Amino acid sequence: MKSILRNFINGILTIVPIILVVYVVFKVFLFLDGILGNFLKPFLREDYIPGIGLLLTFVVITILGWLSTRVFSGAIFRLINRLLEKIPLIKTLYSVIKDTFNSFLGEKKSFSKVALVRIPGTDVKAIGFITTEDVESFYDPLKDYVAVYIQQTFQIAGFTFLIPKDEVEIIDVKPEDAMKFVVSGGMTSK
Repeated sequence: MKSILRNFINGILTIVPIILVVYVVFKVFLFLDGILGNFLKPFLREDYIPGIGLLLTFVVITILGWLSTRVFSGAIFRLINRLLEKIPLIKTLYSVIKDTFNSFLGEKKSFSKVALVRIPGTDVKAIGFITTEDVESFYDPLKDYVAVYIQQTFQIAGFTFLIPKDEVEIIDVKPEDAMKFVVSGGMTSK
């Protein structure tokens, strides 16, 4: 009986992560394919092939990215950007989304430096990610501080702490490896 239970648990440990990854990838594919795919379906009817919407979305985003660097069309995108940054409520949502995407994909990536910070009053340390070293631009008296994002284990959520620069130790670890380590509760080291 113990052998059957052990094999069942091993099966769960093997199959469930695979099923969840396949499920998430499938749902992301359907979402991305549906962005422009739903627009194409009425025109293509029976000739619609799953993935055409995803391909078209990729092409459109690439073309818009290319246009954003050109003189005339770039000016239009900058105008739209300025307008969105002036509309109440919209500007907050827009700036959060824009800054988040820029932090992961832009030229100046956040989460590129892994930090080790000490929990005050203890010898306990936490792994975090430097999100900005320019806290002074947010609030002048914080010029000697950095913003450190501490990810919660097994969650997407986390906390941003403002910590004195001299209390933050930058460690030579790839951000991806550090994120896996933290999110897995220390169970994944590489």
